[in-house]
Amino acid sequence: MKMKDNDLKKIRKAMEKTLDAKRYEHTLGVAYTAAALAMRYDVSIKNAQIAGLLHDCAKCMSDEKRLSICRKHNIGINEIERRNPFLLHAKVGSFLAMDEYRVTDPDVVNAILNHTTGRPCMSALEKIIFVSDYIEPGRKQAPNLKEIRRLAFVDLDQALLKILGDTLDYLQESGGEIDPMTRKTYDYYQRELGRRKGSRADNGED
Repeated sequence: MKMKDNDLKKIRKAMEKTLDAKRYEHTLGVAYTAAALAMRYDVSIKNAQIAGLLHDCAKCMSDEKRLSICRKHNIGINEIERRNPFLLHAKVGSFLAMDEYRVTDPDVVNAILNHTTGRPCMSALEKIIFVSDYIEPGRKQAPNLKEIRRLAFVDLDQALLKILGDTLDYLQESGGEIDPMTRKTYDYYQRELGRRKGSRADNGED
């Protein structure tokens, strides 16, 4: 499905056809939450909705299909992704956003690309999609969900760090493989928040 522009209605209909029912409901929840956070943090609401709708556009593909797209279009695959091809849905999704859905804004593409592991120095939109994926209304089981939902509208970086920390704890406890970028992102924002706290203390704000 080739699109001429970022038509939200067309993207939503395409996702309804592409995703299974449960994933589609999750996608609508992420887009809704992303729009609300975009209002809070003065980010483009439309870009937040587009990124929210497309963030999992490759989620319901087979592993073979994701691997095939990566090979065909020279999309890099690390060893963890090679062993767990389902992790490629963010990379493949960002490619499809550009190729199939004609997304040209690099911030939207990066928000889709980095919504699972994050990365150091994320844009506000990237943070919004990462956090929205975790806190959307359909989520029930994630740890500290009530606290993170509150934090998301107070301090996006603190919500981001809490999600990353809880994700790392879960993977360590369950024996899951940890993408190095998740750890790198956690360490980066832990330092950033530490510096911010130190700066406030120096200015007598605490």
